[in-house]
Amino acid sequence: MNRSCRFDHFVSMAQGLVLVLTLMLFSGCAVGPDYQRPEATTIPDAYVGPGQDWKIAAPRADLPRGNWWEIFGDAELNQLEADAMAANQDLKVAVSRFAQARAAANVAESALYPRLGFSVQPVDQRDSKHRPVGGKPDQTYDTLTVPFDFSYEIDLWGRVKRSVEAATAQAEASADDVESIKLSLQAEVAADFITLRTLDADKALLISSIEVYRKSLELVRNRRAGGMVSDLDVAQAETVLKTAQAQAPDIAIQRARYQNALAVLTGKTASLFHIPERPLDIPPLVIPPGLPSELLERRPDIAAAERRMAASNANIGVATAAFFPTVKFTGLAGFQSGGLDMLFDWPSNFWAVGPSLNLPLFQGGQLDAGLRQTKAVYEETVARYRQTVLAAFAEVENNLAAEHLLTDEYERMLSALQSVHRQLEIAENRYRSGLATYLEVATAQNAALGIERAGVRLRGQQLVSAAALIKSLGGGWQVTDNDNSDL
Repeated sequence: MNRSCRFDHFVSMAQGLVLVLTLMLFSGCAVGPDYQRPEATTIPDAYVGPGQDWKIAAPRADLPRGNWWEIFGDAELNQLEADAMAANQDLKVAVSRFAQARAAANVAESALYPRLGFSVQPVDQRDSKHRPVGGKPDQTYDTLTVPFDFSYEIDLWGRVKRSVEAATAQAEASADDVESIKLSLQAEVAADFITLRTLDADKALLISSIEVYRKSLELVRNRRAGGMVSDLDVAQAETVLKTAQAQAPDIAIQRARYQNALAVLTGKTASLFHIPERPLDIPPLVIPPGLPSELLERRPDIAAAERRMAASNANIGVATAAFFPTVKFTGLAGFQSGGLDMLFDWPSNFWAVGPSLNLPLFQGGQLDAGLRQTKAVYEETVARYRQTVLAAFAEVENNLAAEHLLTDEYERMLSALQSVHRQLEIAENRYRSGLATYLEVATAQNAALGIERAGVRLRGQQLVSAAALIKSLGGGWQVTDNDNSDL
């Protein structure tokens, strides 16, 4: 009889194991839609400029970017970029968020494996007198239990698989966010540094002009002392000098702002941060006439938007799987006795093993609402992805247009500068010959200084625009011909 009971137990356990193994064979399927990236958008003809072969962006944030700012050839800028990558606090926040997302993905992946636990349960208990099954009323006794417990969810409907897909995609999106912040930070450091150096060049030009105006004033005063000119000429020369001197504080204020901005970007205290003055000496960049569309695919913001779209698609599968029964295989085995001396004797062993099934019958509409919510979130991420791509194309086109327009404007500025210098030379000659008043000279001086300063600022704008273009393209470009614009 005893042997028959044991045999029946083994048969029952074997049947349970066969059932579990059968269910595991069918656990490869996953409910919910398999992810397919939707088309980003159709690019209208208005977005396609001459020589620009744009196409639908396919996120490829893994493409190399390199130290694109080195094209400016400034060692101090290179060091500031390195400092920003090492100490910027916003970047550290993004890196920490990526670590959180990666850990969350690891948590989701852990559900793919069985759970095994161990515990020790010493109990001192007393049975009730009214216990339905006989016990030991009015007596207390000890029970020592040492069980191992085991559980494993059979992913029959792909709930765990979809959860891992969603968490992994979110972690990948977070990694792309880090790259996006890096790229924005690099571009901001470059733009602020170039602007600061432009202000230094503007100040150097202003100081040089002030020195010229001071000598001119001295000359006019000498001529007045000799009775050759009137007090009006002296007053006009003084006005030119003082007007130029009054512009210096504004340059100093702007420079302090950009220097402090660079301090924050590089993780430094503004009061302890200083960049020595040095005029801008970065040559204009050569922008290739036809940049390949693959550059736009490197934009990490597009890649991040696409990965969030994939995560929300996987969450639809998680919400769909909630409608189906959850199947688990659980087990418990160990030793139990009234004392430590008999705890590990073979008769003290016990075990329980078998599958369990949990089927939701009525949830008050919770599951249906959850599924609708995940589908709506997916549609939101699709719209955000398409909007990100559209904005990226517009940003590139804007920066390309700005680059071309600024180049044309700078060429016209050089021509105007030659003309105003010729005008100043003529005015000074006429003044020395007594054919004109100093007003004519002052007017030419003001015009020359204004155009020269505008030229300095325009050159800085060209370089800032180039940095913005590089950022909008995802970080530099590389061409295969023989020009020197590889980046």
